[in-house]
Amino acid sequence: MPRVVKEDDYAARRNEILDVARKLVYTKGYEQMSIQDILDAMKISKGAFYHYFDSKPSLLEALISRLADEAAATFLPLLDDPTLPALEKLCRYFSSAVQWKATQKDYMLALFRIWYSDENSITRQKMFAKMLQLVSPSFTRVIQQGVQEGTLHTSFPEQATVMSVYLILGLSDKFAEVILGNEARSLSAEERFHIIHDAVAAYTDALERVLGAPAGSLQLMDDDSVRVWTD
Repeated sequence: MPRVVKEDDYAARRNEILDVARKLVYTKGYEQMSIQDILDAMKISKGAFYHYFDSKPSLLEALISRLADEAAATFLPLLDDPTLPALEKLCRYFSSAVQWKATQKDYMLALFRIWYSDENSITRQKMFAKMLQLVSPSFTRVIQQGVQEGTLHTSFPEQATVMSVYLILGLSDKFAEVILGNEARSLSAEERFHIIHDAVAAYTDALERVLGAPAGSLQLMDDDSVRVWTD
């Protein structure tokens, strides 16, 4: 009779594999890490690994997905704080997201070097859909709150949420292009800083226009945080 694996046991074992993979990404890098490295570290068979992940790319997708879940759990609650006005919620949300990403910098860079390769373009689209699903309910409520408070001006809160997420992820793509792209090696730290600084300013301006927020009321990223990634 086949062994029955409880759902909680399955999730726990899967997370153990992801924990080991994450450590190996830190110590060896994703590209250098092999499935055999995971098997050796956990003392499990190849069959046991493939019970949870059907390939190394699917492992990468799971690592990115868990990173997104961790991020959402960390700073999405700010959007649901009943004591804050809408604009302050947005400002704290963006600031918290920037700080959290900085604490994950080395890990995120290790993953994103391969994540932004052409072969992962479809998976990135799937992840965008997940991010939209995670963020949309809280973000839309904040926009509706801001409209009621008179600090945001849009007749289409749900559509404004989608456009806002597109802008935020578009800025992330620009980051990847400047920091990880083939041309990045020829840029000085100061050149990278100015390119991203201008991109942040442009995307912030666009976001304020989408939400009908006062000019200068939002800040996707401050200069010190930009330098964390460009120096």
